[in-house]
Amino acid sequence: MRFSWTGLLVAPLLVPAIGAAFMGALLGNHPVFTFLLLLAGGSIVSYGVSIFLFLPCLFLFSRWRPLTGFNVCLLGLVLGAAAFVPVTWFEWKSSGSDSGPPTESFLTFLVRWSADPLTAIYPLAGLITAAFYWWLVTRQPGRSVAGRE
Repeated sequence: MRFSWTGLLVAPLLVPAIGAAFMGALLGNHPVFTFLLLLAGGSIVSYGVSIFLFLPCLFLFSRWRPLTGFNVCLLGLVLGAAAFVPVTWFEWKSSGSDSGPPTESFLTFLVRWSADPLTAIYPLAGLITAAFYWWLVTRQPGRSVAGRE
């Protein structure tokens, strides 16, 4: 699978845009400001994971096995779930009284936060982003989607 600038620029923006639009419509009297604020925060996480985790893993995975839509989506699902850990660590570091040092261990905090139903957003977002990236790359004429090049 070849690298796609279009895929890199557009695919990580889909999930934060949908989430920010949904939350912007539900929250507050300033939906545009809420949308922009949530889009900025979600994009930082989404682009960071896409650039520093998904693309290198996709490259390494393509050297090991031929890439299919299923394999790419599965990789996105797993990496989306893995992206939950650093975000939770960031939240744990500010979980103490008055945003100070944490009062419980990280493992206890991680297990407690993993039970939250909203945790499912991370693997789902990874799956959607990977599927959209795959679609953007494979729909372009002249692009090879075979595993090894």
